[in-house]
Amino acid sequence: MRVLHIITGLAAGGAEHQLRLVLRHTRAQAQVAVLTNPGLLAQAIRAEGTPVHEVGMAGNTDLTALPRLAWIIRRGGYDVVHTHLYRSNVYGRVAARLAGTGAAIIATEHSLGDEHIEGRRLTSMARRMYLATERLGTATVAVSPTVARRLVRWGVPPDRIEVIGNGIDATAFAFDRARAERIRASLGIPADRFVVGSVGRLVAGKRVDATLRALRGLPDVTALIVGDGRERAALTALAGDLGVPAVFTGETDDVSGYLSTMDLFVAASGEETFGLAVIEALAAGLPVLYAACPALDDQPSPPPGARRLAHNLNDLRPALAEAVRNGPVRLPVPAAVRHYDIAALAARTDDLYERLTQTHRQSPKQWSPA
Repeated sequence: MRVLHIITGLAAGGAEHQLRLVLRHTRAQAQVAVLTNPGLLAQAIRAEGTPVHEVGMAGNTDLTALPRLAWIIRRGGYDVVHTHLYRSNVYGRVAARLAGTGAAIIATEHSLGDEHIEGRRLTSMARRMYLATERLGTATVAVSPTVARRLVRWGVPPDRIEVIGNGIDATAFAFDRARAERIRASLGIPADRFVVGSVGRLVAGKRVDATLRALRGLPDVTALIVGDGRERAALTALAGDLGVPAVFTGETDDVSGYLSTMDLFVAASGEETFGLAVIEALAAGLPVLYAACPALDDQPSPPPGARRLAHNLNDLRPALAEAVRNGPVRLPVPAAVRHYDIAALAARTDDLYERLTQTHRQSPKQWSPA
């Protein structure tokens, strides 16, 4: 089974890390095409033995990317084209059809919210483009039942949707005290400092600003903000204005190390498609405060150590103050984490490839740009 994964970029983000993990566990002979911004993960994926094709897309409206991408697909003779993230879903499905190879076309929807997609506000045009190209594919994978319901409300037929959650390698996030001490020392964070952390893209929807405001005036606390994005400069300035000691790591390939460095994890985003960072924090034994996490909402009950916040975050400040008073604690890894084992979920994806490829070959869709 030859599979081409197409993804918008390979900077260090949730969907991008998820693709890297799947590549480690897939049974398929896989390659990757990245539309723009190869980033740190392109180097890491290549180093682990997977070829990465750089399409060199100049922007959202760079239509010259279509023939380049179609040529990669045609030359590779892939059985499956699997797209990830909005821009790749739109361009990748069209390019796969232009290539004319008859490959099954699968898209994974990682970041569809009720009001935002990939941190940007949804527009009617974005929805129309998505639905128009969705019809060119074979199936769409939702990373949670929550996302599946959103896709149905958008107008995607339920029989075209498969639910396969994100996964993690829980052992990679096990708490490592020596590693935490080394990272704290390198960042200039005192060993006795209580560290409140977050992981994710620095965009308005993640509401990192709310966490910083809630930390104002709490003694002996440092905020550790892991990730990068267009809000980084504004958040750095806000932390300074509030007098909140804060360390911004920027893009990183060492999320597990930074989680070992934290004492409390906060996910303030009011809208998520899965909540992978929350699951990773639980795998690191961290207590977690979260406003939205479908990965936990779809379980019978929240695991010990995970506390859901009000949507308006009016209980964030008291919850932070209580955690600081109680001091650092490491918790057993809850069963909810084992539910999202990456090896099992990658196997389900491979099974989907095989099933859809057989069905697609029996009754392929006919389509041409004319």
